[in-house]
Amino acid sequence: MTAISTQIHQNLKPELLIEQAVKLGLASHCETGAPVVRTGKFTGRSPKDKFFVKEGAEHVDWNDFNLPIDEKHFLQLRTDLISYLNTKPEIWSKEVYVGADPEYRIGLTCYTEWPDSSLFVDNMFIEKDENFTSEWTIYQAPGFHANPDIHGTRQGNFAIISLKHKTILIGGTGYTGEIKKGMFTVMNYLLPSERNVLTMHCSANIGKEGDVALFFGLSGTGKTTLSADPNRRLIGDDEHAWTPNGVFNLEGGCYAKVIDLSPENEPQIFQAIRGQALLENVVFHKDSNCIDFSNKSITENTRVSYPLTYIKHAVIPSMGGTPKNIFFLTCDAFGVLPPISKLDADQAMYFFLNGYTAKIAGTEEGIKEPKPTFSTCFGAPFLPLKPSTYAEMLKEKIAESGSQVWMVNTGWTGGGYGVGSRIKLSYTRAMISAALKGELKGVITQKHPIFGVEMPLCCPGVPSLLLNPANTWENKEQYFEESKKLSTLFEKNHQKFTVETV
Repeated sequence: MTAISTQIHQNLKPELLIEQAVKLGLASHCETGAPVVRTGKFTGRSPKDKFFVKEGAEHVDWNDFNLPIDEKHFLQLRTDLISYLNTKPEIWSKEVYVGADPEYRIGLTCYTEWPDSSLFVDNMFIEKDENFTSEWTIYQAPGFHANPDIHGTRQGNFAIISLKHKTILIGGTGYTGEIKKGMFTVMNYLLPSERNVLTMHCSANIGKEGDVALFFGLSGTGKTTLSADPNRRLIGDDEHAWTPNGVFNLEGGCYAKVIDLSPENEPQIFQAIRGQALLENVVFHKDSNCIDFSNKSITENTRVSYPLTYIKHAVIPSMGGTPKNIFFLTCDAFGVLPPISKLDADQAMYFFLNGYTAKIAGTEEGIKEPKPTFSTCFGAPFLPLKPSTYAEMLKEKIAESGSQVWMVNTGWTGGGYGVGSRIKLSYTRAMISAALKGELKGVITQKHPIFGVEMPLCCPGVPSLLLNPANTWENKEQYFEESKKLSTLFEKNHQKFTVETV
């Protein structure tokens, strides 16, 4: 293998990385002093260009998200990528841990072409200590493009994971989320298959009495917003693992969307935009360095990364005990799911495997129907093993711990998108607070006639009419028609898991 021979800036402090990024013309400062960068052509992940090297990946579930590539292509690509880095006058490296629990964490060395990418690594992972040993390596070079004929890729950009060589290669893209999700994918393979530890795409917080809550949900469902509770301490906002001792954060920072960000709706994220917080693809107001958070001219996926310590009352080290409550968040644009409901063990597995939310169909004129989105285990693109592996582990964890599972609809009521209204955030917070405080225990419930979940009929701070969604629709017949339509979509999606019994 070709070795790195160019000048390497190792483990520079964040302020020096920012200074160098500004000097190289890669970053500028916003009004709070935080650096702002552009990631280039790619402003999000490219799932069709993520590959696993076949050799050493015997347990990978090959599908649309886990694509195979031959080891010979990986080896050639690694050699060529490193040769490219060696043509640069300087590159940057960071040594960090992935995982807050010393028993399960992994040492990572990340080489990057740009200093701002190294700042991202500093923000998102955990500082090394005197016992640090590097086990995994990432090489990231946005300026290097693969040749599909030589390297076996689909196109010039790529993210390739080799479990055998404990290496990730990222090229042709400056989107830093590929680094974060690359290591999350690795942990989703190693911890369940080798350590019998469940990895999860969820946020987590902890109450004053030590009770831990998990929040699963796809983009736009409120996972980050609802776990940022002023009355509870944040363990992490995105990636966690559940061991026999409890849960721990796989990261040391947060990577939050900032589109339409406001201090009123998401004060913790807004206040974190300072110091070494790295903003990606945001746009300034004209003739100023003030960010226009509503501007989507580059992308709707505008982002900021920042250390977990930027969140007031964050748990450091980011670990907690066994979860007492688990919330599945869904933004239901059909407007038929209850705003909160209790799930039994079988229902929990059903909704976990489906991983449902709904989005409004694109920007095509005249299309108003909600578009269902199913992402297995609320994180299909990052799961290298069979979905049943994670579902079975979660079912065992719930049985052992006695955790209560809730489904929370943060979407519409009184009708679907364009007819009904979005459930107020204050109501959703009140329902989650009541569940966390045990105020829904013993409350009379009603079984939903289509989905079979138990709907509490009263909740402090929430109008009782809202709790049964059928009551909020003027046309009850239409409500049940829409409910059956969504239920059919669930069943159709769930059929692919029937071979893998849970």
